Amino acid sequence: MALLITDDCINCDVCEPECPNDAISMGAEFYQIDPHKCTECVGHFDEPQCQQVCPVACIPFNPEWRETREQLQAKHERLTAEKAKVA
Repeated sequence: MALLITDDCINCDVCEPECPNDAISMGAEFYQIDPHKCTECVGHFDEPQCQQVCPVACIPFNPEWRETREQLQAKHERLTAEKAKVA
């Protein structure tokens, strides 16, 4: 399952640089997470880094975007391969 940023976000800018998949960007009013890029940091870290640094705890799991650890690992591998092609 991907993560999402709720409207409790205070736009403190600490989560965006922590995302290894560049899944976090500024939305219309607050930061947002692209579920197509979010791997919950699987393949990079043991825990989602954005959740670790968020001072207001506004980054829960997205109940509408459910993925298994295996699916998240496959997404990580696909994103890593795509990034390598661009570099």
